[in-house]
Amino acid sequence: MTYLTKLSAAALSELLISREVSAVEATRAHLDHITAVDTDLHAFLHVAGDAALATAAQIDARRAAGDALNPLAGVPIAIKDVLATQDMPTTAGSKILEGWVPPYDATVVARLRAAGLVPLGKTNMDEFAMGSSTEHSAYGITRNPWDRDRIPGGSGGGSAAAVASFQAPLALGSDTGGSIRQPAAVTGSVGVKPTYGGVSRYGAIALASSLDQVGPVSRTVYDAALLHDVIGGHDPLDSTSLTDGWPSMAAAARDGLKDGALRGVRIGVIKELSGDGFQAGVTQRFNETLALLVSAGAEITEVSAPNFEYAVAAYYLILPAEASSNLARFDSVRFGIRVNPESGSLTSEHVMSATREAGFGPEVKRRIILGTYALSAGYYDAYYGSAQKVRTLIQRDFAAAFSQVDVLMSPSAPTTAFKFGEKLADPMAMYINDVTTIPANLAGVPGMSIPIGLAPEDGLPVGLQIMAPAKADARLYTVGAAIEQLLESSWGHTMLSQAPALTPTEMFASEEGAV
Repeated sequence: MTYLTKLSAAALSELLISREVSAVEATRAHLDHITAVDTDLHAFLHVAGDAALATAAQIDARRAAGDALNPLAGVPIAIKDVLATQDMPTTAGSKILEGWVPPYDATVVARLRAAGLVPLGKTNMDEFAMGSSTEHSAYGITRNPWDRDRIPGGSGGGSAAAVASFQAPLALGSDTGGSIRQPAAVTGSVGVKPTYGGVSRYGAIALASSLDQVGPVSRTVYDAALLHDVIGGHDPLDSTSLTDGWPSMAAAARDGLKDGALRGVRIGVIKELSGDGFQAGVTQRFNETLALLVSAGAEITEVSAPNFEYAVAAYYLILPAEASSNLARFDSVRFGIRVNPESGSLTSEHVMSATREAGFGPEVKRRIILGTYALSAGYYDAYYGSAQKVRTLIQRDFAAAFSQVDVLMSPSAPTTAFKFGEKLADPMAMYINDVTTIPANLAGVPGMSIPIGLAPEDGLPVGLQIMAPAKADARLYTVGAAIEQLLESSWGHTMLSQAPALTPTEMFASEEGAV
């Protein structure tokens, strides 16, 4: 049954529906693969094991009884550890939440359970989603399946690595400034950040509430669309949830597979998201993809978004400010670890201080301090207030661009996956890695990353970012599916079929030089 792990979610769904394969068999195949390869990759922080098999058995029983089931019923899925799960620990990659099992499920988790998907476990992440490399997890790094000396992106490197290494056909991630799209880009997978408010954030441990968005991670655009249809839609438990009706994303993706789907599509290439700082191989694959789109009948136009230049600076004021407020709840009293100070003083202030010192990592502390300063009396208008004004200007840039084109495109990340430790000593170098993805979060528009080939200089995946107007998520799936089909037809293979084979022998042999 090992072949089951290489199937797309859609292909596996067909076998499950026809009962050629049982949900238990599909789940066991993925759990066995996790056992075989994840000791080295460390994509998972918790594996559901027997609980996953029990869920799969229930789906098989319902299917045998003739119950009407979602097309994805019985398909395994991995869940980023930022999402609350009432039957598994939820740590957000932080020691301060070590061992915490929530009393409820996040809405997206509840929805995937109701649809019959089988949770395999919780995936590794940068602590409280602060990072672009998954090097800031309190529980150790996750390795990129393409090169185990390199990062899998962040903060959702665990979800992307799990999907790219065939440990799960689907995963849930969260994207605050690129944490779904950038890991997808560097692992050769597909990642989608929906329109802000299009997918519930209830039960997602908050980093920056005005930026965070939950979304799908997959190996194909159609798989992402199927998962989006499960988790999307209004949620009365989330005050930021949109009440709009949404079309089927799966139907939109199928439209992209029709002949001529790209003919007449107006594509805007963002002038400010190219040039200096972009790896030559990334630029080469991006330009080659644009040429392929022109041959398919698309119209390419260069558009300018002058205020994108200030997006990173604005983001790293807004995010820390909101994070410093959100993380104030970790007070050693309500949940998580509790550390008594060495002084013996058990006042709430001293216990809180000792707990946060032990529970928070250096990147979290750095951003809390920065955010608290930006919100302090005398500096609020100069920093946080000014950053919000820049945010408005970026939203206007998007509006102006979308008045000329149907979708916008850029590389998903300026470089391929970098080596572990390469940017840890220079936070600014790490922050700049999100330069292409941050604007979409500031404006609340949807974005998708799809693989477009390997960079010639290092043989590592390159991603294409597609952005659409707010609430036009379906357009992303139509265009994304069309481009994916066009690329795979030109290659004669899928992207992940070119990934290095992962075998226990190879991995354990690599441990001698492990980071």
